[in-house]
Amino acid sequence: MKFLLGIVSGLLLLAVGMAVIVFNGRINIGADHEHSPLVYGLLEKARISSIEHASRDIDVPKLDEAASISAGGADYKDMCASCHLSPGVEQTDLSTGLYPRPPNFTDANVVSRFATDAGAKQGFWAIKHGIMASGMPAWGASHDDKRIWDMVAFIRELPELDSNQYAILTTRFDDVVMRDAFDSETAQ
Repeated sequence: MKFLLGIVSGLLLLAVGMAVIVFNGRINIGADHEHSPLVYGLLEKARISSIEHASRDIDVPKLDEAASISAGGADYKDMCASCHLSPGVEQTDLSTGLYPRPPNFTDANVVSRFATDAGAKQGFWAIKHGIMASGMPAWGASHDDKRIWDMVAFIRELPELDSNQYAILTTRFDDVVMRDAFDSETAQ
């Protein structure tokens, strides 16, 4: 009984100590300050395990169709490239200021995890639901599953693209039509 009372007392003391630290503002939450290795490791493990668990029952559609890859490219450029980069771009103001740093999806080693169905499921889940306190928004709030799968399809191909191919695959047809209409109006 004394042993159990000691454990309960120890846990209560630990909880009170943690509360004092948290409520006195002793934890630096600035994005320009790295977590301790222990905290970073715990958060990283929690992120990985959570996404693996939450994504395991997702069905993966066919991701190698040109139409899906192309459709995902325009959304990637608009919503992802400022953090996850594009061919020939090593950093942006946004990617430099985020902690933890977003993965660079132009890096084949980083994107190789998307090549498997499990990796594609996890990528889909992360894009759809976002990741708390990381800067990764939940795009599922404004995009349907098809658009999110198209982004996954594009990301899987991104490391193989040069800057010209990237420019072609990320141009929205509507942008070209609007630009051409603007150019013809201003020429008159």
